[in-house]
Amino acid sequence: MSSAETQAGFHALPGDERLTTAILSDSCDAAGRRDQVLSGRLAPVTPGMRAIGRARTVRFAPSLDDDPDDPYGDAIDLIDSVRQGQLIVISTDQSDGSAFWGELFSAAALGAGAAGVVTDGNLRDTDRIAALGFPAFSRSRRPIDFRARLRIVDADVPVLIGGVRIDPGAIVMADDDGVVVVPRAIEDRVLALARDRASSETTVLAELLAGESLRAVWDRHRIL
Repeated sequence: MSSAETQAGFHALPGDERLTTAILSDSCDAAGRRDQVLSGRLAPVTPGMRAIGRARTVRFAPSLDDDPDDPYGDAIDLIDSVRQGQLIVISTDQSDGSAFWGELFSAAALGAGAAGVVTDGNLRDTDRIAALGFPAFSRSRRPIDFRARLRIVDADVPVLIGGVRIDPGAIVMADDDGVVVVPRAIEDRVLALARDRASSETTVLAELLAGESLRAVWDRHRIL
């Protein structure tokens, strides 16, 4: 990430707890991109988990190859190269052949400062991932190791998950509602819209709780 990107405020974004996938989705809609939410819900290992970061993409595919001396070499190299604030995005074409992520990968990623992991495949060791507090989202869970079943075939390339293209470096956010992808070409506009909406929603919520009618609040703020 360049110094310009850092100055643009991205590193401050995860600390803004007002932002949600719903707010980012609405902001993508307002920016003219109505197709940025993954189809199907990738569930967190623990309800209430939230992750936002720049995508570090990887793609797995079936393989019976096995290196007895270094069976996890590609995955180790990938995780050891993860940088602060990156969110690991694992594309598997919805494979049920194995799990692709577990406790020890989570511990290494957490130590490296990763923002979390999302996958259209499976996790394992989910109770232990939850105990670490590492934000992890998946389509399902299986206890099977990926060794000699699947392998990394690409990294740091565009991937397709849930019908949405995810480019390396795109902003990805996951929470209980789902996963939203913000393309880099529109991220400045989307983030500005999202911050404005988050501020406005705070006002709208207060007015509704104070007894204002929904019609009056809508007419005043045009937000629901």
